[in-house]
Amino acid sequence: MDIRATDLPDVKVLTPRRFGDTRGYFSETWSAARMAAAGLSTEFVQDNESLSAKPGTLRGLHYQAPPFAQAKLVRVAKGAVRDVAVDVRRGSPTYGKWVSEVLSAENGAQLLVPRGFLHGFVTLERDTLVIYKVDNGYDAASDGSVLWNSPGLGVDWGVPAGEVTLSDKDRAATAFREWVSPFEFATA
Repeated sequence: MDIRATDLPDVKVLTPRRFGDTRGYFSETWSAARMAAAGLSTEFVQDNESLSAKPGTLRGLHYQAPPFAQAKLVRVAKGAVRDVAVDVRRGSPTYGKWVSEVLSAENGAQLLVPRGFLHGFVTLERDTLVIYKVDNGYDAASDGSVLWNSPGLGVDWGVPAGEVTLSDKDRAATAFREWVSPFEFATA
C-alpha cells in the first residue's frame, strides 16, 4: 500500500495495490497490521455507505464533536468525488487550511481524515458510491456542519456553485467565521 501525506501532514492518501488479470483485480483496502506498521493505528468500528445519484451532489462540511469525534477512511467503490478535509483544531499551525483529493473507483485512492477535521465531498460522476470507515459511533447531538462555501475557507470544490445539490442540513450550516470549533490541537 502506498501512503503519502498531503499538504496537511495529518491527512493521508492511502492507495492499495491492485493485483489484476483478465477477470479483474483484487485489492486489500484495509489491514490493521499494515497500518500499524506505518504508524497509523486507527481502530475503526463502523462502515458507512453513501450513494449520490447526480454529479455535483455535495455532502459536507461535516464533523462529530468530542467525545464522539470521528476519524474517517474514505474510498469510492463506483464513480468519483473531490474529497475535502479542513483542519479545525484550535491552535494548529494549519487551522482553517484545507486539502482536496480526487478519489475514484478507477484510482482506488482513499483519504484518511483524522479527528479534528471537517470532511466533505462533491460527486463528479452519476451514481457515485462512497464507502467510509469511522473510528467512533454516530451521536446525533454531536453532529455538526459548516457551510461548504464559507468565504473564510475558500474551498475549491471544482464544481460551479450553481451545479451543486445540497441537503437542507448542509444548506443551513453555520458559516466558518461564525462557528466555534470544539477541537483542540494536541502537541504531544
